[in-house]
Amino acid sequence: MENLPVYHGPIGKEEGERRLGQDGRDGCYLVRNSDSVPGVYCLCVLCHGYVYTYRLYQDHGGSWAADTTPGVPKRSFRHIRNLIAAFQKPGQGIVMPLLYPVTAQIRARTQMKTQMSSNSLNR
Repeated sequence: MENLPVYHGPIGKEEGERRLGQDGRDGCYLVRNSDSVPGVYCLCVLCHGYVYTYRLYQDHGGSWAADTTPGVPKRSFRHIRNLIAAFQKPGQGIVMPLLYPVTAQIRARTQMKTQMSSNSLNR
């Protein structure tokens, strides 16, 4: 999971929502650790100002799946990247396709710019 650019680690629900809100585009997304279930991850997607969260998990065979809209057939993927790629298309059981990855690197650059701006204001 650590090699996935959109993986932000154990940041919590509120921080995930804040990061998506900073981007602000419908279809921006990230992956974080679940706050409530150990070993489970959350795919968070911004749509019309609201963050929708879907659980991502590995089954006993190591395949990845997501809890999506009820009635949508569950699909399994050998790699998490394949799951993300599938959800970039419409009609996959999530609120909208994954369009804009919010990567940990983008977040780090944004945070650094913010810190530099506030430091220059304090001089």
